Amino acid sequence: MLTRTDFTRRFGGNAVIGMVHVAALPGAPMYGGSMQAIVDAALRDARALREGGCDAITFENFGDRPFFKDRVPAETVAALTRVIVEVAAEVGMPFGVNVLRNDAASAIAVAAATGAAFIRINVHTGAMLTDQGIIEGCAAQTLRKRAALAPEVLIFADHIVKHAMPLAAIDEAQAAKDLRHRGLADAIIVSGAETGAEPDRSRFTRVREALADAPILVGSGLTESNAGTFADADGAIVGTSIKIDGRVDAPVDPDRVKRLVAAFKRR
Repeated sequence: MLTRTDFTRRFGGNAVIGMVHVAALPGAPMYGGSMQAIVDAALRDARALREGGCDAITFENFGDRPFFKDRVPAETVAALTRVIVEVAAEVGMPFGVNVLRNDAASAIAVAAATGAAFIRINVHTGAMLTDQGIIEGCAAQTLRKRAALAPEVLIFADHIVKHAMPLAAIDEAQAAKDLRHRGLADAIIVSGAETGAEPDRSRFTRVREALADAPILVGSGLTESNAGTFADADGAIVGTSIKIDGRVDAPVDPDRVKRLVAAFKRR
């Protein structure tokens, strides 16, 4: 598993990972009818993230809502792979893949085909009640799939992921330990309650205390104004606050990226 030192060596100190929110793909309700337009929009945002100083990027089929609970259809995998191949070749940055809502198997397959450095898994261990229903982690299957297809790909896993809640009261520290030591997650992501929401700082602190040597990332809600307050974070995944006017469906604003990156790296 990745240590904090390993993470810094791979992605840089106080790493900022920018989101490429891929538009609705073929088969999704909001698909606009043009794959080229999707590629062009993703490339525009990826260039802005590079220009703004991000250390890496993550591709996510964000436009495909409402999301499938676990497995996405073949057309989604094919279309997302095309987007990633074209954009990654152009921007030349380390990147990751998240196949929403929780299709780790497809994420590993896409990562293996495209050369991704990591995948993000929303529910890797345990079970969560979400707007897609009850989602259960599949760590055993995921780790075996990774070993077979892409053993070098890292697993970044959410701790009590956003837009979800536990089915019953849980020990947050123990859940973090299980995610790391039993689910073998390389990095732990702590997010707020929803997209763009800041994490609960007391929970972030409890996770850090439980996992002294694990890379822990802020998974949502990081802004220029609060970037200095997560001193124990090894990195952050950023999306909403770096868009024009802070609107999640807007294009990435390179000037906002630059300001956030500068604020996070000077903590």
